[in-house]
Amino acid sequence: MKAIFHPEASDEMIASARLFEERSEGLGSDFLAAVEETTRRIERFPEAGPIDRANIRKRLVSGFPFTILYEIQPDRIFVAAVMHQHRRPGYWRDRLE
Repeated sequence: MKAIFHPEASDEMIASARLFEERSEGLGSDFLAAVEETTRRIERFPEAGPIDRANIRKRLVSGFPFTILYEIQPDRIFVAAVMHQHRRPGYWRDRLE
């Protein structure tokens, strides 16, 4: 099943990559690669992520303090957020369809 990112989830992922890149050259690319790998694992094994609340599941991004929050829908995997683990919990809830 294919993962589809909410536009704001894509925006926050790119913004985070830019911040990492400003800190250290190559770190932004490493972050994007880690998000991509986590997304592939979600697509292969969508039910492996533990349920966070309601129907929302989560997977940790390896090597970074980020979590991908997603919902398994009939025809796709909807990624609601690429969330920093220590900032503004729950800000993404209005993105659910």
